[in-house]
Amino acid sequence: MRDWDGRGLVSTAWLAANLDDPRLRLFDVTVHLRASTPGPYRIESGRDDYVAGNIPGAAFLDLAEDLSDSAAPLPFTMPAVADLARALGAAGIGPDSRVVAYTTTTPMWATRLWWMLRSCGFDEAAVLDGGRAKWLAEGRIVQTGKSLYSPATLNLTARPGAWADKAAVLEVVGDGAVCIINALSPGVHSGESAMNYGRKGHIAGSRNVPYAALLDSGGTWRSDSELRPLFESAGAFGRDRVICYCGGGISATMDALALVRLGHPSVSVYDGSMSEWSRDPGLPMETGA
Repeated sequence: MRDWDGRGLVSTAWLAANLDDPRLRLFDVTVHLRASTPGPYRIESGRDDYVAGNIPGAAFLDLAEDLSDSAAPLPFTMPAVADLARALGAAGIGPDSRVVAYTTTTPMWATRLWWMLRSCGFDEAAVLDGGRAKWLAEGRIVQTGKSLYSPATLNLTARPGAWADKAAVLEVVGDGAVCIINALSPGVHSGESAMNYGRKGHIAGSRNVPYAALLDSGGTWRSDSELRPLFESAGAFGRDRVICYCGGGISATMDALALVRLGHPSVSVYDGSMSEWSRDPGLPMETGA
């Protein structure tokens, strides 16, 4: 049974056994991306899902509204560290808290919160393996309505190198010491899919480790022994540093979590990802695998 090991995942069994821990801060962070024209998607809060049925004691955090830089041109942009600390403190997270995030859908929203906290030096956070779906499949109870935690005071400090911006990514395109990994689907990566972020394909020289490949058929994370070959084939463990990206810095955090679990010493997430990169026609892109 996976236990709290400081590497980003906890089991439903662990959570069930620790729901009464006063340090626990449990959050549903579900977001829906709905198909839209113009695309590629429309952002919809998962708050209604949360109210309809949540794990006992869980509160809700709105990543798009509460934990993003509202002044940034792109959605879900990481806010200033001080602003993030205030928002998380208001939600009840303090320096001694143990944070667990889950969703009703893909775990990428939970890994996004986990990475945001990690990027600010807060390591007592984890993602519920299997999310609410596994919790329900096991016959565990849920409640309706809302829960809130008492506000706390939280101070955070940026962890150097956790994020990469457009200039930093451009600087290492073609650099043999850095592995750039795209977490999007193989079809989007190759340019064969109709779905794209303005230009088809991927950042020049980047390799593809799709976020969906990190999960088994039941929606839980594959074992470390299954994950490692995916990243080894992309060249991640032969490079000093890995930069993960996707469409908007969300699913890239799933690849980042896997790499941290596997012990890679230097992992970054490109926050703007393809939503930013593809808008600049001067930035190098490729199609094909």
